[in-house]
Amino acid sequence: MDRGKPGSKMHILSDANGLPLLVGISAGNTHDSEGLKPMIEGHQTRHDPHNGRHFKPQRLHADKAYDRADLRRWLRWKRIGVRIARKGIESSERLGRRRWVIERTMSWLSGYRRLSPRYERHPRNYLAFLGLAAALCCYKRLVRLTT
Repeated sequence: MDRGKPGSKMHILSDANGLPLLVGISAGNTHDSEGLKPMIEGHQTRHDPHNGRHFKPQRLHADKAYDRADLRRWLRWKRIGVRIARKGIESSERLGRRRWVIERTMSWLSGYRRLSPRYERHPRNYLAFLGLAAALCCYKRLVRLTT
């Protein structure tokens, strides 16, 4: 958290391949962990009507900014496996095997010109462009897989 930082932070929930499932923004002076609960709550589980199964996230990989006891308890209550590096105990290198996926996704989204320096004054416009960039990333992956 940087108390005097203007601007906004991107919050991205992605799958194991790096496709953005859900995007959000928060103020630049809020802590990263404040955006986790709204992101998980906003993610809709997929329901298969034929066999009655719900598909929900199985594991969450995050960096040390999300290392809070209340968040860990809340995720366990949601039955989501937690893999968050502990502050002062684990190094960030062990988590890097999985974390590069989200870093790559953030790089894909930052590559769009409207997003890397924030040109938009209103948060709803910036969030709309962020959602559009996420949709384009998914579309590009789909085109690459089908051709």
